[in-house]
Amino acid sequence: MADFFGLLADPNRLRMLSLLAIAELCVGDLAIALEMSDSAVSHQLKTLRALRLVSYRKQGRHVFYQLHDRHVFDLYQTVSEHLDEPT
Repeated sequence: MADFFGLLADPNRLRMLSLLAIAELCVGDLAIALEMSDSAVSHQLKTLRALRLVSYRKQGRHVFYQLHDRHVFDLYQTVSEHLDEPT
């Protein structure tokens, strides 16, 4: 669990998860939205895939990424709601 939550401490990875919680995206779209290079995005996605936070599907020569499953979405949504609660 420490590795899992440590992985989420990176702002760029969190921004990726935020975007993927909304829509399935390819590396190029993520790179534009995050103002990062394609290779930097690919590197971060590889890390996220290693802990099963994101998965992908191929369509022709394009690869689309999404949150791995409902558990990841629920975790993201729950933490987001918690942080939005008034203190």
